[in-house]
Amino acid sequence: MKTGREEFVAHSSNVNCLALGHKSGRVLVTGGDDKKVNLWAVGKPNCIMSLSGHTTAVECVRFGHTEELVCAGSSSGAIKIWDLEAARLVRTLTGHKSNIRCIDFHPYGDFLASGSFDTNIKLWDIRRKGCIFTYKGHSQMVNSLKFSPDGQWIASAGEDGGVKLWDLRAGKMLTELTHHTGPVVDVEFHPHEFLVASGGFDRIVNFWDLENFQLVTSTDGECGPIRCIAFGGDGDCVFAGCHDLLKVYGWEPFRSFDTVSMGWGKIHDIAVAQTQLERRPSLLEESLIRSACLAMIGAAFHSSNVSIYMVDLKKVQPFGRPQMQETAPAFRHGQHVRKSFIKEKPPDGNGNDMAVRVEDSSDTNVNTDPEDDTLSVVDVKDVNDYTTIFRPRQRTCEWSERDDGRRLGQDRAVHREAVYHSTPDIRPDSVPIPTEPYR
Repeated sequence: MKTGREEFVAHSSNVNCLALGHKSGRVLVTGGDDKKVNLWAVGKPNCIMSLSGHTTAVECVRFGHTEELVCAGSSSGAIKIWDLEAARLVRTLTGHKSNIRCIDFHPYGDFLASGSFDTNIKLWDIRRKGCIFTYKGHSQMVNSLKFSPDGQWIASAGEDGGVKLWDLRAGKMLTELTHHTGPVVDVEFHPHEFLVASGGFDRIVNFWDLENFQLVTSTDGECGPIRCIAFGGDGDCVFAGCHDLLKVYGWEPFRSFDTVSMGWGKIHDIAVAQTQLERRPSLLEESLIRSACLAMIGAAFHSSNVSIYMVDLKKVQPFGRPQMQETAPAFRHGQHVRKSFIKEKPPDGNGNDMAVRVEDSSDTNVNTDPEDDTLSVVDVKDVNDYTTIFRPRQRTCEWSERDDGRRLGQDRAVHREAVYHSTPDIRPDSVPIPTEPYR
């Protein structure tokens, strides 16, 4: 069996957004019209944790790179960040004038980027709790944005069909990549090489060389609209989630490795995961797991329901049996077709830490809902799963509990609320790119 599927009710009203944890592929976050952010383990239909505090519908969600933080943006333009291990609200950020469409965390954690229906991209300093730069250039809403692996650039994709690259140090657009003929819905940097991929409603995935900003190749368009893309393995191929299909592409030269019929409709996110789990697998996982297995996880939503799909990549090319030798060799990471991102932590004291361009923005306090932090509630539904999956550390947090006063961490699966009162955290006016994760 190549694929498996599981469906469950995720919210009390319509689901608007979801995101998989791309580090593990084992966690899921959803947001809905009920103004809640719910956390799940892939393969388990029971909610682990529910986060409240937004005063309008949740329109966008995203895990941090280590899956310790989760961020959610609302239809009012407000953004909230929660620390999952400490079970507390960390920050509320306001400044966008309309719906939040996309979010990404900086590779080192101190910065967050967001794109909105208001056509703007904002760079936020999590510690300073404010917007430090606004990038303007898209003529329609921003559908997707990602930091480069070295944290120096942002790539954004818009409803206007453009893919733009932004330099954080210079505070300006580097270039615009214009080859799509319709809205672009997802953009992804290669994990190593100077390469970026973009997918859109024109049914095309484009690959761009970031040394000369030239188009490397485009896919054949023999599928439905592209809804999400992800580099697989060590960056040797790209997965594209299309309407009801999973496509697997290569480049240099272009090739279509495989097409898998999924029936998942409007797929929203895909990630690669090792499916060998420490806990007992669900029926969905048992259909795929017979040993340690590389799997593609897909997530879609309709109405109040979420569907999870799993694909056994051992039965999908190029991960399955070897193909016949072709005349042109396939691209593989390490062949140094182009230069690679430098992702190592800079040596202490070398004076080369990159500085972010900071502006004295006058539009950071626009008419968005103030989103009172005292209203934020962390409701742990399943203490055992929460402890196992998110591995909470010993951190200070004020607890307001609905049970008989026993502390979270005892073996009683009761609903508890955690309210975190944040305190000001002041940083110098100069804002260097961080070299250590946010804590």
